[in-house]
Amino acid sequence: MKLYTYWRSSAAYRVRIGLNFKGLEAEQIVVSLPGGGQRNAAYLALNPQGLVPTFIDGEVHLTQSMAILEYLDEVYPDPALLPNDPAGRARVRQLAQVVACDIHPVDNLKVLNFLTNQMGVSDDARLTWYRHWVDEGLTGLEGLVAGYRDTGCFCHGDLPSLADLCLVPQLYNARRFDIDLSPYPTLVAIDAACNELAAFKDAAPEAQTDAP
Repeated sequence: MKLYTYWRSSAAYRVRIGLNFKGLEAEQIVVSLPGGGQRNAAYLALNPQGLVPTFIDGEVHLTQSMAILEYLDEVYPDPALLPNDPAGRARVRQLAQVVACDIHPVDNLKVLNFLTNQMGVSDDARLTWYRHWVDEGLTGLEGLVAGYRDTGCFCHGDLPSLADLCLVPQLYNARRFDIDLSPYPTLVAIDAACNELAAFKDAAPEAQTDAP
């Protein structure tokens, strides 16, 4: 197994947690995003989008963190990232997609860089953009977990799931940008429970070999 990663990429962070959770070891190959490593010809041959992560498992070659995590869950099913019942699986995917589809894409580094470099948006305006979309997404996500019978210590029940793998990197990023998380007490409590576990701790950005 190989994982092309960058310490501060939230998408790669998700996959690192998933690998740790399942007790799988992958050779981690650093792609320096600030250095433009994602745009060199050799990497673009692996991932034409020029993004991380890229994951290789023998003959299997995947990009996109959510596809990688679902692959891992099907091929290496124990412990599971998705519940056994259809309704539970749908709920976990729903929660995960709030982050992966609604928050992350509009606040991705390439979007923020485009706002600054191509559109001439000021640093203050860029930060306003970032905080607006994070707050809007987390407000909805808090509403989907707070007080729900299927919410436990984690987003769904008392075991981590795909939803938690998406939540933790997103809250890490929110703290980087000094977003007030007090309106999201349920999410903050779940994040704290996750970060007590070795699978999450060992995947954290500061624990990576390429962290400054």
